[in-house]
Amino acid sequence: MGEIAMAESASRDGWPAPKQAWFAAIMLAAANTLAFVDRQALALLVQPIKDDLQVSDTAMSLLYGLSFTMFYVLVGIPVARLADRANRRNIVGAAIFIWSFATALCGVARSFGTLFVARIGVGAGEGGLSPAAYSILADYFPKEKLPAAMGVYQMGIYVGGAAALLLGGLLATVVPPSSIVIVPIIGAIKGWHLVFLMLGLPGFLLSALMLLVREPTRMGEGGHQPSPPFSQLFAHVGRQWQAYVGISFGFALMILVGNATGAWIPAFLERKFGLTTAEIGGLYGSITAVCGVSGTLIGGFAATALRRRGIARGNLYAALFGFVSLIPVTTLFPQMPTVALSLALIGAMNFLAGFNFGGGLAALQEITPNRMRASVSAGYMLMVNLIGAAGGPFAIALVTDYWYGDPQALPDAITLVCAIASPLSVVALLLGLRGYSRAISSAPAAT
Repeated sequence: MGEIAMAESASRDGWPAPKQAWFAAIMLAAANTLAFVDRQALALLVQPIKDDLQVSDTAMSLLYGLSFTMFYVLVGIPVARLADRANRRNIVGAAIFIWSFATALCGVARSFGTLFVARIGVGAGEGGLSPAAYSILADYFPKEKLPAAMGVYQMGIYVGGAAALLLGGLLATVVPPSSIVIVPIIGAIKGWHLVFLMLGLPGFLLSALMLLVREPTRMGEGGHQPSPPFSQLFAHVGRQWQAYVGISFGFALMILVGNATGAWIPAFLERKFGLTTAEIGGLYGSITAVCGVSGTLIGGFAATALRRRGIARGNLYAALFGFVSLIPVTTLFPQMPTVALSLALIGAMNFLAGFNFGGGLAALQEITPNRMRASVSAGYMLMVNLIGAAGGPFAIALVTDYWYGDPQALPDAITLVCAIASPLSVVALLLGLRGYSRAISSAPAAT
């Protein structure tokens, strides 16, 4: 019976059975969803937290970006090295537990400093997710199917962001963010504290459910070898530096735009159009859910379709389309005269940003030997978080506070930052496309 079960769990070409693979992809997408619920909740609550703690836009940008990124960056590399050697499924489960606990701690923070430290804990936990998840997916799906699986995983960004906005908006209608709430044991807290407490709870269950996901057999080059030393890792990256630097830097700049706008769109909608927290949660959350999720799925399957047609560079061709299309959308949405037009372009922005991920992430995995995948992914996440997660919100806050010197100039600050970063992302991706072509034509290192 054991041998029959083993035979049924794998396809004829040695890959895990599709049902098992897609179950893993969905579970990892659920983890990514929860990560972005915990991350994006802060964006919805920028204004009430800012008013309650009496801090500037710049301070809030540090809370949203730098605090989260500090330990994310420090933890990501060593955890990724562990993921190249050890059980990646267990690493993901532990990561979920840690960031969920830290999110709940945000719900009892009474000062900016305490909230900052709790956000560092969120980043430390989430730093263990993506490098391990990317490596797992690359061992569940062959390269022609990997873009679609990556798209499903990245769908969690938009499902999570939307869930945070929708749930936060719903809670705000019942318990206004600035109201006083009495919670047993904890005592009196503000309404925005309650949002963080509620969002921390589901993670404890999901961390246990991750045990249902099987750790896959490592496939492809280097899959049965020990994790190589840093010297070999750096030598490999050095040989393919155009691909790695171009793709990573291009996505870092695109994510800079995404994080910059994602962090400040709720405040933008409130300041420019006078929407309430509840209205913003409902409208922006729904748009993020529909447009972001459809973008990631369509983009991932589009890249997969290009690969199946024999277009070797299809992964990055799909991403390039999205990168170029984002230039006008990101620069124009803050200048729209009505909330309807602005939200329409925000929807297009979410669709196009999501469209890029499946192919781009699959390209990185494709040119990387198995036992280097988590480490290379951590390097990618390092660049993405230093430039994108920390730099985006901070850049807009600096322009608002110190260039314009007026919180009401937030729309112009968003436009200025996007008008610089979006074209530069295209230039970087073109460099990556050139290096990627060379890498896959010489000796593709992935499965």
